[in-house]
Amino acid sequence: MLYPDIDPVVLALGPVKIHWYGLTYLIGMLAGWWLARVRVNKPGSEWTAAQVDDLLFYVALGVILGGRVGYILFYGFDNWLADPLALLRLWEGGMSFHGGFLGVLLAMYLYGRKHQRGFFQLTDFIAPFIPLGLLAGRIGNFINGELWGKVTDLPWGMQLRCDQFVHVCRDKLLLPPGTELSPPLHPNQLYEALLEGALLFLILWLFSARQTPRMAVSALFLIGYGSFRFMIEFVRMPDVHIGYLAGGWFTMGQLLSLPMIIIGVWMMSQAYRRTT
Repeated sequence: MLYPDIDPVVLALGPVKIHWYGLTYLIGMLAGWWLARVRVNKPGSEWTAAQVDDLLFYVALGVILGGRVGYILFYGFDNWLADPLALLRLWEGGMSFHGGFLGVLLAMYLYGRKHQRGFFQLTDFIAPFIPLGLLAGRIGNFINGELWGKVTDLPWGMQLRCDQFVHVCRDKLLLPPGTELSPPLHPNQLYEALLEGALLFLILWLFSARQTPRMAVSALFLIGYGSFRFMIEFVRMPDVHIGYLAGGWFTMGQLLSLPMIIIGVWMMSQAYRRTT
């Protein structure tokens, strides 16, 4: 299967260009905002629509600023030192979930202080909506043609035109000059969109609709995301400048996801222990 030739620019108006990558993040945030509004309109909600609007503004800032800064720190610090303005070129791709996650935690802390809300009251509320942003963002990665997986013989593996994906063919796959097409690769971005995005959203949406102890929804998010990301990393090609951290298989993504799983399991046990 040949990777489709997708123009990363949705609309160009003179010097102003709207990129699919940014548009997908916007769609994900709007979907989360709409579903949050749906939930707070139900009887017995402890939230108002105005509070949701304010909260999601904080979340959006945390995702964008934390995601970009996290990518620079975790995956591209040397490149940033050589080109500091790369931090501002969001349309080129390069957003770290783990950086965005830390940015959201900081945003929740600041929002809680301002509005006198408990930290886990906030994180339990927003956790079901975060996978929608992940789903949209990974589709943006697919359109941008980044985050490819390893070589595969599965029927949905995608071949890349090497003249368009020189960094993949030359630097990651080490193919000889003049190679026209790469071997079929795992569409890793779509795996993440399905598991970390669609499936995790469904799990959290159904779980949070029940009566659950404080901190349980946040814990399930950590366990779910960390587990899915850890598994998917086995078929994802690591960044060339980082490679594998240990054993020829352990990646930076797995290193950052493992604490999420451990902390999530501990939080879940604590949440339910308090109810007994």
